Amino acid sequence: MSGKVVSVVQQKGGSGKTTLAVNLAVTCARRGMSVALLDTDPQGSLGRWFMTRRERLGEAGMDFTTSSAWGVSYECEKLKREVDLVIVDTPPKVDADLRPALRESDLVLVPVASSHVDLWATEGVLDLAAREGRQAWLVLNRTRAGTRVGEDVARAAAELTAGVAAARLANRVVYAETLGQGLGAAEAGQKAVRVEVDAFTDEVLGLLAD
Repeated sequence: MSGKVVSVVQQKGGSGKTTLAVNLAVTCARRGMSVALLDTDPQGSLGRWFMTRRERLGEAGMDFTTSSAWGVSYECEKLKREVDLVIVDTPPKVDADLRPALRESDLVLVPVASSHVDLWATEGVLDLAAREGRQAWLVLNRTRAGTRVGEDVARAAAELTAGVAAARLANRVVYAETLGQGLGAAEAGQKAVRVEVDAFTDEVLGLLAD
């Protein structure tokens, strides 16, 4: 049975692509799924996280590989035969180089921090995903409960040609801290974070199953 591919895309840097990829990967691996990470971003943040994890734990608990944008199709086809879930972290840009990742994706996740600037940056991503016949889902990231800007962004997001995930990741220091430690935020032991990341993972897996 072929594995599924999830690509995390956003043309604006600092939106939380690697945060989403890492926390989805760690949670799925902790649930017994086989996971592979594919880093196509030349910045290499996902690769640094993976190597830090190996050094810290001795074993990352998942596979990792890199690829140029145009090598994504080959790598995905290979990895899908080996694992349950392939998670692709993409460069912060929107051009023809992104198309192979979108084309291979069973699900496209677009992180949006609680700012209108992040939301505006999704337009090119959503257009390209639509051209490739892929449904994109916005994931609200770094949200602050009760803030007007967060709710404004959520309302505006719902008007776009994309799904909006019900699960949100809050603006918590633990996400940045654990990323630098080679961990997933749920591994830090905070119950509220585990609940949050579990809800996000449940929703992603549910969308993949539809």
